[in-house]
Amino acid sequence: MSDSYQAIYDAVRSRIHGSDIGQAAESALREAFGNADNVIRCAMQEVTFSLSRPSAVYRPSVGRDGNQWCALYGENIMEGVCGFGDSPEAAMADFDANWHKKIASTGAQS
Repeated sequence: MSDSYQAIYDAVRSRIHGSDIGQAAESALREAFGNADNVIRCAMQEVTFSLSRPSAVYRPSVGRDGNQWCALYGENIMEGVCGFGDSPEAAMADFDANWHKKIASTGAQS
C-alpha cells in the first residue's frame, strides 16, 4: 500500500463513525488533493473497494495456524469462513475469495 493511499485510508476510516462513507472519503480526498477530480475519482474507487471487502466489513480474527496465517469468521474452520496465506494480507485475500464461494454439494440428500 502506498504512503499516500495509507494516509487517505486512515483519514476516511477516522471519519466514518455512523456517517456516509462516500462523503467521508470525498472530504478526506479533497483535503489531501484539492479539486483534482481524476485523482479523487481513482482514489475513491480504491477506498470504496477496500472498505467493501468482506474482510473489512466482517473483520475476521487473524492468527497463526501452523506455518500460515488464518483469517477466521465464526466459531471454527468447519462452521465459519476462513482464508489462509503466508502473510496476514494473503490470508485476508483468501478469506475474501472464500466468502463468495458456495458450499460444495455432497451428493445425495436424505
